[in-house]
Amino acid sequence: MALPLLWLGGAALGAAFIADAKQKQKQLTLDRRLGRAPKAADDKRVSPLSPSVLHLGEVKVAPKPGALVCCFVFGVIEHTGIWLGDDTLLELHGSGLIRPVSSRRFLAGRTGSRIFVACDHQHRSLIGESVLTRAQQTLYQYRDYDLFDNNCHRFVWSCLTGEELSISSFDKFNRLLSRHFAQAIYWDEAAIPKL
Repeated sequence: MALPLLWLGGAALGAAFIADAKQKQKQLTLDRRLGRAPKAADDKRVSPLSPSVLHLGEVKVAPKPGALVCCFVFGVIEHTGIWLGDDTLLELHGSGLIRPVSSRRFLAGRTGSRIFVACDHQHRSLIGESVLTRAQQTLYQYRDYDLFDNNCHRFVWSCLTGEELSISSFDKFNRLLSRHFAQAIYWDEAAIPKL
């Protein structure tokens, strides 16, 4: 008898967590609309709006060439790339090949169905000065891929800054982005053609 009660309790806690997360997202959307959303990062939260399966997607952003994008890989980790334009992204594939792919291909084999764009508090894509030039220069090259040391985050960071830096997690990537752009990072859902 205790096991079903535990399941019910777990389900109730899960539902409360989801409802709370959605309410916080709605408040953040309103704060952004009214210009009250955090512009600067703080030590606790460099990304007030992270990519999430619970993302409401109330505001969708059309990514501009050079925008930093991400999606989920099996709901556990994020995969990052660079938007080139015309429904084309540049990604570091697990084979080590740097390749242009469509948004559909970027999501293929991953559990996510949405792409997110790194934005400022006013829904504007964050784009580095030379990111597009550096990204295009890497087309069809190979990198010695390693999930923790030479991964997609490191590739995107090198295109953004020209610096090779080991980035072991999406959280660390966000902290670096926040320092680089000197502001909080908002991951808005990308407005892309329906898959």
